[in-house]
Amino acid sequence: MFGKPDKRFSNFFNNLKPSGLRMAQTIFEKRAKDDLRNGRKPIEAINVAIGSVSLKTHPKLLERYLNPVDKDLINGIWRYGETPGTDKANEVFIKIIKAFLPEGVSPKLYSIIQDGGSGAMRTAVLGLCGDAGKDERPLLVMNPTYTNYKAVTDELGRKIVAVERALDREGNFNDVAVEEIERAVKKYKPGALLIIPYDNPSGKLMRQKTINEYARICLENDIFIISDEAYRGLYYVEGEPPSVWRVTDRDVPGIESAKIRISIESLSKTFNACGLRMGALVTDNEDFRDRASAANTTYLCPSIVDMHIAEALYDESYEDIRAWIKDLRDYYKNLLEYMYENLKKRLPKAIVSKPEASIYLVVDLREMVDDSFEAEDFVMFCAREGEVDIGGKRYTLLVSPMWGFYNVFEGRNPGHTQVRIACVEPEEKMKLVPELFEALLAEYLKKNNK
Repeated sequence: MFGKPDKRFSNFFNNLKPSGLRMAQTIFEKRAKDDLRNGRKPIEAINVAIGSVSLKTHPKLLERYLNPVDKDLINGIWRYGETPGTDKANEVFIKIIKAFLPEGVSPKLYSIIQDGGSGAMRTAVLGLCGDAGKDERPLLVMNPTYTNYKAVTDELGRKIVAVERALDREGNFNDVAVEEIERAVKKYKPGALLIIPYDNPSGKLMRQKTINEYARICLENDIFIISDEAYRGLYYVEGEPPSVWRVTDRDVPGIESAKIRISIESLSKTFNACGLRMGALVTDNEDFRDRASAANTTYLCPSIVDMHIAEALYDESYEDIRAWIKDLRDYYKNLLEYMYENLKKRLPKAIVSKPEASIYLVVDLREMVDDSFEAEDFVMFCAREGEVDIGGKRYTLLVSPMWGFYNVFEGRNPGHTQVRIACVEPEEKMKLVPELFEALLAEYLKKNNK
C-alpha cells in the first residue's frame, strides 16, 4: 500500500500498517477513482468494515446543530474553551452512565471531554502505563480486543499484553477465567486491565458477575480497571446492563474508596453521532481526572462547537435516555439476528459469533479454507476487483480483517481466517451482506484455487 521505507521518516512511520478498519475503504476509493477516470460506472461498495453508523442522530443533537443557542458561537466568536470541556458536556456523559445504574447506586464521578472514545483511550494509556519504550506496567487486554488499543499503545511506545479468548464451533467467545486474569496480573504487573462489556469485536456481553470478579482482582493488586462502555445499553439477552459503575462495596468490599475505575464513553454509537467526535474519560478518581486535564492542555481544548451540540442532551431525563437506547437495542437485535441466521444459512461451514451485544459479528472461515488462506487477502480482493451483480446492479463488500484485533507475540495470528462485520449500513443494504459475502468468497476461492 505504501512505497519503500524512507530513511528520513521515523521508524514508526516506516513500519506503519494502516488500520484494518480503514484498509478496505482506502483501497476501494482508489478503485472508484480509477473507474471514473477511465469512464467506467463505479461499482457500489457496502462498507461494513468500520463502525460508522448510518442511522440518524438523536433529534436534539440535530436540532442544536441546525439552531445553536450560544450567542458567541452564533456571532462568530469561537475562542478556546476549558481543557476538561464544559461542565454541561461532561454532565451529559455522567447522566448517561447513571441512567443505567440501579436505584441507590450513585458513585461520585469526574469527567473530561475527549476527541471521541479514542481520545479517552490515549489519555488512559498515558496516565496508567509505564514509560515509553519500557516494558513495565503494560496494558492488559483480552484477545481479540478493539484494534485501536493496540494502535494507541504502539503510537505512544507503551507495551500491551494479552490473555486469550477462543471462538468455539458454536460461535461463542469464552470468558477469560478469573484464575487466568490473576496469573496474568502476577506475571505482567500491568498498569491497568481493560474490559469491553459490550464487546467490540466479538459481540459478546460480559456479565456483571464477571466484571465484579475482575474488579476484585484489580483492587487486590492495586491496579486500575478500564471499562470501554461505548455501547452501553446495546445488549440482546435477558438481564441488566453490565457496567464497572454497578460494582459496589457490597459486591467487592473496598472498591468504592479505592478509586481505581475508569470508563471510556462516546456518543458515536448509542446516539448515532460518529462524526461529532464527542467522547469522555470518566473516573471515580478526582486526582486522575485533574492530571488527565493537565496532560490535555497540550491540545488546548475540545471543540467548543461539538460540545455545544452535545450539551443539547443535558436536560434529557434518565427515562428519555433509556427509551432512546431501547429503540436502538430493538433495531440492532432484529438486524443482528437476521445477519446471524442468514450468514449461517449461506455459509453453513462458517463459524459466526452469536450476537449478544454491540453491533458486530465475527465470521471465522477456518473450517472452509486451507492454511494458506489469509483474510486480509480476501478483503483486498473484494476492495480491488471483486463484484457481484444483484438485480442488475454491481456491488462489492468491504469488511475488516481480524488480524489487528489480536495482540500476538508468538505463533500464528488467529485472525488470519476471521473477519468482522459491522451492522452500520442502512437496513436494506445490510440484508444484502450475506449474499454478497457468499458470492465474493466463492469468487475469491475459485480464482486462487483454494
